[in-house]
Amino acid sequence: MPNLFLVMLGGAVGAGARHLAGRAALGWWGPSYPFGTLAVNLIGGFAMGLLAGSLARFGEVGEPWRLLLGVGVLGGFTTFSAFSLDVVTMIERGDWVMALGYVLVSVIGSVAALAAGMGMIRAVA
Repeated sequence: MPNLFLVMLGGAVGAGARHLAGRAALGWWGPSYPFGTLAVNLIGGFAMGLLAGSLARFGEVGEPWRLLLGVGVLGGFTTFSAFSLDVVTMIERGDWVMALGYVLVSVIGSVAALAAGMGMIRAVA
């Protein structure tokens, strides 16, 4: 149960940070492009890299930090950081084809799933 609370606490912090980053980007650059989403995805990916590299040195001792910061904060800030870590892990294992397939299915599949969900709602409205 303590692990769940670490994830929940981190998730609240990450979601709040995402909201603030989005508001700041909207204020700075306006609504013409999703700069807020792009910013959190890039920042989150970089932060996940720093975290994964650091935690690799700590082993099991770093597990609470992984849950709080990786799953919680960065998960609430952007799930793109976890996706990016998965892709890099596959590439480092030499699974280039699997990594490319994962990227294509994740990106195209997510967009298609969103369009399908919106289409279903629009059909009944």
